[in-house]
Amino acid sequence: MKIINTILTSTLILILLISNTATCFPTPPPIPILPIPSSQQLSWQLSEMALFLHFGPNTFTDSEWGTGKADPSLFNPTHLNTTQWVTVAKENGFSRVILTAKHHDGFCLWPSEYTDYSVRSSVWKDGLGDVVGDLAQAAEKSGLQFGVYLSPWDRHEGCYGKTLEYNEYYMAQMTELLTRYGNIKEVWLDGAKGEGEKDMEYYFENWFNLIHQLQPGSVIFSDAGPDVRWVGDEGGYASTTCWSPFNRSNAAIGDTDTSYSQGGDPLGQDWVPAECDVSIRPGWFWHPSERPKSATELLELYYNSVGRNCLLLLNVPPNSSGLISEEDIIVLREFTNLKRSIFSYNLAKNAIVSASSTRGGSNDTRFTPNLIIEEGIFTYWAPRRNEYHWEIYLDFQELVMFNVLQIQEPIQMGQRIVKFHVDVVNEHGEWWEVLSGTTVGYRRLLQFPSVQTQRVRLVIDKSRSDPLVAYLGLHIDTISIIDNTKSKTTLNLSSITNSNGSQVPHQIMYNHTRVSSI
Repeated sequence: MKIINTILTSTLILILLISNTATCFPTPPPIPILPIPSSQQLSWQLSEMALFLHFGPNTFTDSEWGTGKADPSLFNPTHLNTTQWVTVAKENGFSRVILTAKHHDGFCLWPSEYTDYSVRSSVWKDGLGDVVGDLAQAAEKSGLQFGVYLSPWDRHEGCYGKTLEYNEYYMAQMTELLTRYGNIKEVWLDGAKGEGEKDMEYYFENWFNLIHQLQPGSVIFSDAGPDVRWVGDEGGYASTTCWSPFNRSNAAIGDTDTSYSQGGDPLGQDWVPAECDVSIRPGWFWHPSERPKSATELLELYYNSVGRNCLLLLNVPPNSSGLISEEDIIVLREFTNLKRSIFSYNLAKNAIVSASSTRGGSNDTRFTPNLIIEEGIFTYWAPRRNEYHWEIYLDFQELVMFNVLQIQEPIQMGQRIVKFHVDVVNEHGEWWEVLSGTTVGYRRLLQFPSVQTQRVRLVIDKSRSDPLVAYLGLHIDTISIIDNTKSKTTLNLSSITNSNGSQVPHQIMYNHTRVSSI
């Protein structure tokens, strides 16, 4: 009996130990809400800004859309220096460069084996030059990512308009670009084609599969993805509501509803974030009579592209000597200094940070609200599970003044926040709303009239699932003048629908309540 009692006692102790050990396991991270970005898409989003380089015969003929009949001997950039291009990009915060390897005129900036309409037939370097190769090497040396634009429309090639022949030709040239020049991080396509041109069926799905096969680390840009979508205009402005979720089945290259491209789709099944392309000059190619935008105009573009969950693709065209013009460089430096003066310091770092709840309890440092003042998206605050009261508080020891809010979501966990607002305590000790917004995504920047306070409250009003906040910044901008006239109309959040107008059942979580929007 004594032996049996000893065994029972030992068994009970073991059960208690196992039970106590089990209660010490940490709460796991929340489930990602689909869709989520691939590793290539995540790398693309983190790069934030890219430099577009339109260069070719148009640079020498003072034109935008070449006819495909310009004499190749016109192409002679006597001082071409691709190291200068990447240096300008890197010094001003651009993480990748994308070159027009072939524009609509069909002229190739590399010695293609499939045409004589290329640098091989130019006088530049006696026909032995290779702009694509030079830029690829310069980018690699500088640690910048490299991408190429290969125009589907070709005004020179004789087989354009013959479906099978031209698709074979195009894929052969794409293979050259993707097998000769190291890692290609972005392949840029569009559906541009002039009126009255030959009918042409492009084998897009064949192209996409070839690109992903030859360059698995690359993203493909077009009107409809598959990896990155066009934002819908060439002005550099995204919609104030901008979802990375998107339905590729509702889009087609050259035939996608602009409002759908701008806003994305909270019900989208695919992750296809938006890219904002815009030129620093009125034209896409360099023209001696044109001048660049001002630094404050570039700052406004940054707020309305990167600050609305997009990547900014800024075109800075090299001139006919083969260099980026000094006046463009000066503006880019001024823009960089302005951006640095606003965002180099986060006033929120001086605050005591707290939240309405914390996943895993207040002692779980993996989800603590203090993480939101650490830069980056791979740590984040998470509220307690099944909690529908989502607030983050910043308490300061003294008054702070700010007029810019920055928020980031950990997009690797999906895009979640549908609607939020920010309150401050006014001089009467009352909470006062100073701004409201819709989507956040990778980065949201909001400007508003300057406020001075000791307490700030971020309230998440509506979310697709438990909201997660990776970063919260408060900044002061003494340069910009707030102008809401260029803001796109926000999407109607009261009735979320798919692109064809039919309502789709989808669970949306509200602050304080949980409902289903049907």
